[in-house]
Amino acid sequence: MKLWVSALLMAWFGVLSCVQAEFFTSIGHMTDLIYAEKELVQSLKEYILVEEAKLSKIKSWANKMEALTSKSAADAEGYLAHPVNAYKLVKRLNTDWPALEDLVLQDSAADPSHERAGGNLRYFEQLLEEEREKTLTNQTEAELATPEGIYERPVDYLPERDVYESLCRGEGVKLTPRRQKRLFCRYHHGNRAPQLLIAPFKEEDEWDSPHIVRYYDVMSDEEIERIKEIAKPKLARATVRDPKTGVLTVASYRVSKSSWLEEDDDPVVARVNRRMQHITGLTVKTAELLQVANYGVGGQYEPHFDFSRRPFDSGLKTEGNRLATFLNYMSDVEAGGATVFPDLGAAIWPKKGTAVFWYNLLRSGEGDYRTRHAACPVLVGCKWVSNKWFHERGQEFLRPCGSTEVD
Repeated sequence: MKLWVSALLMAWFGVLSCVQAEFFTSIGHMTDLIYAEKELVQSLKEYILVEEAKLSKIKSWANKMEALTSKSAADAEGYLAHPVNAYKLVKRLNTDWPALEDLVLQDSAADPSHERAGGNLRYFEQLLEEEREKTLTNQTEAELATPEGIYERPVDYLPERDVYESLCRGEGVKLTPRRQKRLFCRYHHGNRAPQLLIAPFKEEDEWDSPHIVRYYDVMSDEEIERIKEIAKPKLARATVRDPKTGVLTVASYRVSKSSWLEEDDDPVVARVNRRMQHITGLTVKTAELLQVANYGVGGQYEPHFDFSRRPFDSGLKTEGNRLATFLNYMSDVEAGGATVFPDLGAAIWPKKGTAVFWYNLLRSGEGDYRTRHAACPVLVGCKWVSNKWFHERGQEFLRPCGSTEVD
């Protein structure tokens, strides 16, 4: 029973107590009961009208949301691929749904003119204002201070920012006609792997030096969907290694979620690992687990090296540095999402089912600083990739050292 109905009933019982419930001794008094009961009925009808109006609003909202969620759930990734839809979803969950909750919990019959209610209203409004001011103060302090546990690069850390951003726009690619003449397509069988002699992969040169290649039809649609299905429950914010402490932490310049899959998770993981081993001619025994990454709207990873330049990683002592990168594209991206190499002026665009491969280290074991690369922001669409990092140990006879330091 709402507050105002309850108050009316309380007043009625108050009248009863005042006359010691002896209405029956006077018809004059009993006529007052008739009018009091009539007022109760009228008040009840007004309450019902107000509640029905509120319920009508809630039903209208529910019907609207049912139609919208039916459409969005039919193709969730396709729906969220559009940045406006992604924004509207976040807005609904943060603004519209709480507003609906307030409507549901609202006391339709609360009387703001009531003396005590008015005093309480002013008291709680003051509390809310104080809380709001406190929140704004905390937000300002948080913006001025670096959040604990989040590594922030210095403002001038990215000297190639202009080049990086222009490559992400598809501008400034240094693929000259002379260089393009040195790029070829061929059938690839690894180091004469028996599995590829009968069914070699199509290989295309993306860049000549350092040599970056793309392989076609590396993963089937069924394999991609299965790997995404396994990876989704394990997705967590991707981390980087703090250059000062060596501790893994999240960073504002790497915006994505990732998970790591073992061969025991599903037969498809083992199958894809073996395929990458056959294509590269390298062993996966010392390679890292298969990493799956998902970039949402605005997801990116600013220019970085895959190989380690600092002795933080204990794995370097046993497995060696990251020798090579094998990157699988598991989705097309409508706009953005390219893999760019600012020092080279190269841009490689995602194409579902293909993979790119390059060596991070020279044959001498020194890092190839030309391989500094980035994942451009996703503007429209959803980007899924998986990658395998091959380490040095176990590759001594599969990729022998060169005769000079720069081989």
